[in-house]
Amino acid sequence: MTATSTRIGALFATCRTEGRKAFIAYLTGGDPSPEQTVSLVLALERGGADLIELGVPFSDPIADGPVIQRASDRALRAGMTLPKLLDIVREIRRQSEIPLVLFSYLNPLMRYGFQKLARDASAAGIDGVLLTDLCIEEAAEPVSRLRECALDTIFLAAPTSTERRLRLAAEHSSGFVYLVSRTGVTGEQQSVSEAAAPLTQRMRAMTDLPLAVGFGISKPEQVSEVARLADGVVVGSAIVKCIEENAAIPGLNAKLESFTRNLTAPLRRA
Repeated sequence: MTATSTRIGALFATCRTEGRKAFIAYLTGGDPSPEQTVSLVLALERGGADLIELGVPFSDPIADGPVIQRASDRALRAGMTLPKLLDIVREIRRQSEIPLVLFSYLNPLMRYGFQKLARDASAAGIDGVLLTDLCIEEAAEPVSRLRECALDTIFLAAPTSTERRLRLAAEHSSGFVYLVSRTGVTGEQQSVSEAAAPLTQRMRAMTDLPLAVGFGISKPEQVSEVARLADGVVVGSAIVKCIEENAAIPGLNAKLESFTRNLTAPLRRA
């Protein structure tokens, strides 16, 4: 297990002590506008989110389904950029200590300058980075750059991952490992994939790091089911859809807080 002193490591240590599971919420930075992202993060936290994945909007989000694709498009059209997202992180840090993960494709970070990004993200208050399309076999150098700046590195593992790739994901991850519950792109599903439990068992045999399961989780009963398998539950598309459907109303923040509270209720009862 890679011990870390980030807010992520502290969160999962607290969860272990308290005998509960972490709720991880994803939203696309800048959706529906850059000005609203800080208040949406705070609404998620009030609703029970323990960690926020801040998505960097990208023009070609190949791992994402239509809901998050539309969110990226809205954010880009609203003028969202990576430097603006780091400014948003600084503002969040004036109001909250919730752990923050920068969730991104590699291209925007390379364009920004990877070493500069590592320094700037850490200074702004980011705790970890998840690069969805970084080839795990080529991850050693990027991981070292991020770790030098005291950032956790989080990698994805899927039901189709070979044993070798699972070992590499465990080796290069710190903070937690993100388990993709099914193949395909992000999006709400009617039930938790049958592949989630076997994948969790395979990864448990390789690492003591906390395991978080995501992709397709959108209902409280699914949150409860995944919490029995893993240390963290990740919800993305359902949250982004809630934002999309309520973006035009004055009560968006309250609506998102209520929606999140409903999703996290099974974890509070556990």
